[in-house]
Amino acid sequence: MKAIVLAAGEGTRIRPLSRSVPKPMLPVADRPLVAHTVDAAIDAGVDEVVLVVGYEAATVRDYFGSEYRGVTVSYAVQDEQAGTAHAVDAASAHLDGPFAVLNGDNLYDPAAIEALITACPAVCAVEVDEPRNYGVLSTDASGETVTGIVEKPAEPPTNLANAGAYAFPERATEWLAVPTSERGEREITDVLARVIDHHDVTPVPVDRWLDVGRPWELLEANEWKLGALDRRLDGDVSDDATLNGDVVVEAGATVKAGVVIEGPVLVRSGATIGPNAYVRGATLVGEHAKVGHAAEVKNSVLSAGASVSHLSYVGDSVLGRDVNFGAGTNVANLRHDEADVRVTVKGDRVSTGRRKFGVVAGDGVKTGINTSLTPGLKLSGGTTTRPGETVDRDR
Repeated sequence: MKAIVLAAGEGTRIRPLSRSVPKPMLPVADRPLVAHTVDAAIDAGVDEVVLVVGYEAATVRDYFGSEYRGVTVSYAVQDEQAGTAHAVDAASAHLDGPFAVLNGDNLYDPAAIEALITACPAVCAVEVDEPRNYGVLSTDASGETVTGIVEKPAEPPTNLANAGAYAFPERATEWLAVPTSERGEREITDVLARVIDHHDVTPVPVDRWLDVGRPWELLEANEWKLGALDRRLDGDVSDDATLNGDVVVEAGATVKAGVVIEGPVLVRSGATIGPNAYVRGATLVGEHAKVGHAAEVKNSVLSAGASVSHLSYVGDSVLGRDVNFGAGTNVANLRHDEADVRVTVKGDRVSTGRRKFGVVAGDGVKTGINTSLTPGLKLSGGTTTRPGETVDRDR
């Protein structure tokens, strides 16, 4: 079986992080988000991966090449963002048998992907508390066969949400040219509906699933994958540093004297921490990133080349590539009224569902010394602040 992995989208809801990096290539632990999906497919036994690319396609190609982990990788180009069925149709020339379709911006329980491929035709289903917010699967009385799918129903037939992972028979390629939906897109769920009409489709339960669409969900994705770390210290770690719990320091990374790290924390190759810094709580310190003297970083993502200078605090935040927080930059991550932090997404104020959430900084952001940043703030790529400035509006 081949796996089609959808990785063509830009990810407008996760801006500014996706301004120059496609959302599926944003960092989650030790690899891009989409690589977790590709790895799950390979571990499940697929013999070829077809990546559907579009926005910043070269970034995806450069990472995976023509072979990844001994498995052939092919590419299909989706020139127009016209829906998920349109994306799969773009890859149809590569298909000559049953195939899986996986979203490159979703994280799946790997065991579920293996079960999905074994059960083909099948769809992954996750139990949710509020099914009205999802595409919902209906089943027969036994619960062993899917009988339909409906988008965001007022009266959900079950609490089984479509988790966006499918295993289709070869015949499904005949049904990819589905009509355009009310959203103006060709939807893969309409293809699933046709498969349901002609085949017994198995609902495959997913223990854990995450659709990464907004900045705080990238933070959640890292919390998930960093939580699975096993302690390993391959880099240069000072004898005077204290590392507790599941901490990984990759070869080529440096942890200086006086540093305290409380796992799960991943320090990638080329990164430097300290001296006398404090890093804790599901934190990714990306390749060649820096945490300076007496700085504290808590539960955050520092992308490649990001720098948190001395005497700074960064909590529950996502920093893009080559961000430079000047000395004394402090991130506030908790509202005084302790309500959930809200973030602007495509012009709307949206609750993150998190009491603690700091800032989202796009690539190349630079703050002046002693800058103060308020909770839920978004700084677009290349933004700068003045020394001593308090920033309380998106910039």
